[in-house]
Amino acid sequence: MSTPDLQTAAALAEEAGLRRVAMIAWRDLGDAEAGGSELHAHEIARRWAQAGIEVVMRTSSVAGEPERLERDGYTAVRRSGRYQVFGTGPYDIVRGRLGALDGLVEIWNGMPFFSPVWGRFGVPLPRVTWLHHVHAEMWQMVLGPRLAAIGDTIESKIAPRIYRRTRIVTLSESSRCEIVAMLGMRPSRVSVVQPGIDPSYSPGSEKSPTPLIVAVGRLVPVKRFDRLIRGVADMHERRSDVECLIVGEGAERDGLERLRHELGADSYIHLPGRLASADLVDSYRRAWVVASTSVREGWGMTVSEAAACGTPAVASRIAGHRDVVIEGQTGFLASTRAEMVRHLEAIVSDEGLRERLAKAALDRAADLSWEATAAGTLTTLVDEATRVGSGWQRTRR
Repeated sequence: MSTPDLQTAAALAEEAGLRRVAMIAWRDLGDAEAGGSELHAHEIARRWAQAGIEVVMRTSSVAGEPERLERDGYTAVRRSGRYQVFGTGPYDIVRGRLGALDGLVEIWNGMPFFSPVWGRFGVPLPRVTWLHHVHAEMWQMVLGPRLAAIGDTIESKIAPRIYRRTRIVTLSESSRCEIVAMLGMRPSRVSVVQPGIDPSYSPGSEKSPTPLIVAVGRLVPVKRFDRLIRGVADMHERRSDVECLIVGEGAERDGLERLRHELGADSYIHLPGRLASADLVDSYRRAWVVASTSVREGWGMTVSEAAACGTPAVASRIAGHRDVVIEGQTGFLASTRAEMVRHLEAIVSDEGLRERLAKAALDRAADLSWEATAAGTLTTLVDEATRVGSGWQRTRR
């Protein structure tokens, strides 16, 4: 059965009594380390607000910014530290500090908030949990051995038992398969709602006169930009006109800068930091190909953003990427650095191939919209409200 449009979904939400909904997430869009998960939550919240649903989003604090913020129609409440929010956020909801609520969306980004436990205190709310992807080896990439072991145990052993009856929403069918296989979640309780693309991502300016590879993301271990830098350096030995632009900021910058210098790649691999939205769109438009070397993605939003600008992709062969990239049609997937370089060289060397991939990428991107994402998520929450039925009512304290 097809998903209704947003206005129809909002009308169903009204009938189900979903007038005021809370979202709880680790980070806010204004956080210096905000990424795809925060953008995703923001795009859904603002569209729900436009459709008439009152939304309040509870996250950790943002340095130098106010605790409470009205943004694009919804309310963001940002208080307590990165780790404290996993206790204070649920406390605020349970104690009614966010006001009366009709529904709850938990965003499980690495560490869960355990809403199945505290969500039943007082009057239980209809709720869904967004889980973009399994973190798996990411724990070892960002934490020391002891904390990594704790994180992995919580994700793979403890949380699945607690969330086994929870309605999980993820970004792609390949991520859904991993969530079911690796975490043991019930297939019937895991739904897929694909992310959207902002209309600003569209074809426009001319391509760079020389081969340009663009990659976008936070400079963190999971993105494995070191692999891209080494791969482009390999490629440069045969194509001296190739350039690479890695857009983003993060804790890995110093190490990536050192690697670039060690490889003698300062003149053709550039790390400009974060770019303004218009400049980012221009970079996608000028690129001959976009690259993503990440080891974990729920989808790969930078790949679909580039596709909407008429740019094909070469991406790592992982869950998420297997849905956003149609192999051989909108780009290529690679399991090794050598395979990645081979695909990049093929695209920059063959204009006919590049044009064919670009056209198919544009067609693929045309199917994605944030309105559909917002409607799909809201419909899932309505389903939960209907399933719970009369067992819940507005939380008032």
